Amino acid sequence: MISIRELKESLIKLKDNIHQTMDYLKLKEAEKEIKELDRKIQDKDVWQENFSKAEEIQSRLNFLKNQKQEWAHLEKEVDEFFLLIKDLRAGDNKETQELLIEIEREYENALKVYKKLELEVYLGKKYDRRDALLLIYSGAGGIDAQNWAKMLLRMYERYAEKEGLKTQLFDITETEENGIKNAVLKIKGNYAYGMLKNEAGVHRLIRISPYSSQSLRHTSFVLVEVLPEIAKIDLENYKIDPKDLRVDLFKSSGPGGQNVNRRETAVRITHIPTELHAASQKERSQSRNREEAMKLLLAKVINALEQKNLNKVEALKEKIPPEWGHQIRTYVLHPYKQVRDHRTKLELSNVDKVLDGDLGQLIEANLRKVL
Repeated sequence: MISIRELKESLIKLKDNIHQTMDYLKLKEAEKEIKELDRKIQDKDVWQENFSKAEEIQSRLNFLKNQKQEWAHLEKEVDEFFLLIKDLRAGDNKETQELLIEIEREYENALKVYKKLELEVYLGKKYDRRDALLLIYSGAGGIDAQNWAKMLLRMYERYAEKEGLKTQLFDITETEENGIKNAVLKIKGNYAYGMLKNEAGVHRLIRISPYSSQSLRHTSFVLVEVLPEIAKIDLENYKIDPKDLRVDLFKSSGPGGQNVNRRETAVRITHIPTELHAASQKERSQSRNREEAMKLLLAKVINALEQKNLNKVEALKEKIPPEWGHQIRTYVLHPYKQVRDHRTKLELSNVDKVLDGDLGQLIEANLRKVL
């Protein structure tokens, strides 16, 4: 059990960290912005003139208020801990020991809250608080890669479940050999995109192939794209010239690639200047698939603009290089077990837990590295 002196020292350190983070976030200055946004949102003309802009103002206002409230509550809680232990004296009496155990337990909970709020400091980019769209494509490795794509899909679904996020499978092309060629998974919740954005890239798996009669070791590759969910304000701010689009129609497919629809209701839209493209086949009508494909394409365009620090689609004159490239992470199941992130150099031996959705360390390491 922790001593009174050690607990006091831990509380002092936590309080200092809280104050430093609050200063970094400029929470005192945020009060001025809150008042200004409050004034704007009360104006009925704002809602009538541009509803999407008004929603954006409301979202920013709610975020600032919640952020300020969460940090103020944590600061107050730590101050109360100091009051509780101020008059405690070292001793073995039962009452002192019970109180010390209770304060230590509450301190650990407060520390978890601090770490969660502190991590959100790294999530201040424009789209970080949005829902996320994960696009998964099987690559080199044949049947093994298709099975690996399905494993990754499950991994992200399990991660979302553990984090209290909701998922919705938008599109999937399954194979007959317990795999998938591609899938689109929406993950809904606060900071979903910010937490997952660094998962974009090539994921490599090394294992004994379950499809090899000779039990040979096999390497498989899967590409993951992570995009922010599109809002109405994006449709207004980013205009794509229809002349720059190529629309292709095809029949929806099911497991094994066979057509499941006699009519060409599936839609693929390509942005010719960049060669970025998006497709949708989940809806029964061609118009709805076209709408969904367009939203997905715009998400890709916005992602490209963000990476190049641009704010107009017309500025994307150069073709975007292919997403496929060197792997960002390797998962080894044989001859040993290890997950290695090639950007942070973080290595973990609990690969089975990672594949079951335990991505916290990997995600946090990348967020801290990027800031």
